Amino acid sequence: MLKKERYRLFVDYFSRNQPNPVTELHYSNPYELLVAVILSAQCTDKRINVVTLPLFQRFQTVEDLAASNADEIFTYIRSVSYPNNKAKHLAGMAKMLVEQFNSVVPSNLDELQKLPGVGRKTANVIASVVYDAPAIAVDTHVFRVSNRIGLTTNARTPLAVEKQLVEYLPKATLGMAHHWLILHGRYICIARRPKCEICPLTHFCKYFQSGKAALVFSKTAKVAKGKVVKLVRVKKVKLVEPGNSDENITSVT
Repeated sequence: MLKKERYRLFVDYFSRNQPNPVTELHYSNPYELLVAVILSAQCTDKRINVVTLPLFQRFQTVEDLAASNADEIFTYIRSVSYPNNKAKHLAGMAKMLVEQFNSVVPSNLDELQKLPGVGRKTANVIASVVYDAPAIAVDTHVFRVSNRIGLTTNARTPLAVEKQLVEYLPKATLGMAHHWLILHGRYICIARRPKCEICPLTHFCKYFQSGKAALVFSKTAKVAKGKVVKLVRVKKVKLVEPGNSDENITSVT
């Protein structure tokens, strides 16, 4: 199958079945989205939504955040990944926004990346979601799913994935495609054992058609079978030697 045809099928499916995808992060303005995206690095959106609720109640504006410090911010975000670094990033980001950007989240990718804690991925999220720019952010889900489906070829870095997606996807779909790929990767095309048995994209998915999915499923089944055997063996120990403690039984397995 030609790459252009694969892209056409990808866009056709999601345009029909998920025409208005949105981020699962909770926010009400560009400032809040920027904070949430910075916090979301290597952390689930579900966790971030729990954390940002009290955080945004305390720091309702970027000026409020800029007037604080990393130590106080840390107390609100201690349950996310890398809270110390992220607290410093948020404090620095807020101060720079106030002092250099008149408290307005910039739309330009280069200006966005000047902010502490903002890399290319975060900048692309803000540009596409807030300013409707033709940009696509590549996170771990986008990277994995794009390569598995076959939307990208030999793309070994996030930037390489981004360039290929921008080249082949219609500009009007770039922002939506970001969410399509993330949600598909989060709920179906998961990292360790993709749910190919319920995936609607298998008729044009390179990963599925290569037979790798069947191999993963086979290995998973063998592991599961091995666990069943171990459980049976534990039951036999209990029956033959009922006097054994749980500690001894556990050591047998």
